[in-house]
Amino acid sequence: MASKAEQRRADLREKLVIAAESRIDRDGAVALRARDLAGDVGCAVGAIYTAYDDLNALIMAVNGRTFQNLGQQVAASVQGAENEVATQRLILMSNAYLAFAAENTNLWRALFDLKMQAGDRVPEWYVQALRDLFANIARPVAELFPNDGPEELDLMVRALFSSVHGIVLLGLEQRISAVPLDKIKQMIAQILSQIGG
Repeated sequence: MASKAEQRRADLREKLVIAAESRIDRDGAVALRARDLAGDVGCAVGAIYTAYDDLNALIMAVNGRTFQNLGQQVAASVQGAENEVATQRLILMSNAYLAFAAENTNLWRALFDLKMQAGDRVPEWYVQALRDLFANIARPVAELFPNDGPEELDLMVRALFSSVHGIVLLGLEQRISAVPLDKIKQMIAQILSQIGG
């Protein structure tokens, strides 16, 4: 059973994650400030650093929730589509990825924009969240490439993820390269329909 101090710390951690998630969603991770968070949750600035080592650790905690939500949306996109061909399931998952990124752009960007130092270790739960996302992609990829070994399949999963991610990232940019969402879907479908055939 947790002591009162441990419970207060756990409660503060949860409040900070919720507040940080809200701020990142609204303003982006680059705008996250300890003073603002302290005001949001009603604690001293120093209390934040008793709950998390630094703001990067807090952003990682938010990212954990974001990865979980993204993974659920991607997995849900193929529920009931088991009889679809593998490339169609990849397209469905990619469309779900695009929809999540478009609806949660700042939270999605925070997944990939986190600044890490050379010696920083990525927490195992964070790596596992990424593995879980890749596992969704791996199932249809294994069907498309039944003769490939685990290393080749892993590389193909990462290549496909990177391809889709790049299209989504460039498509959502508010710059000259911006592409309407329906065209992004079409671009993804064109690329994915070419694999394994």
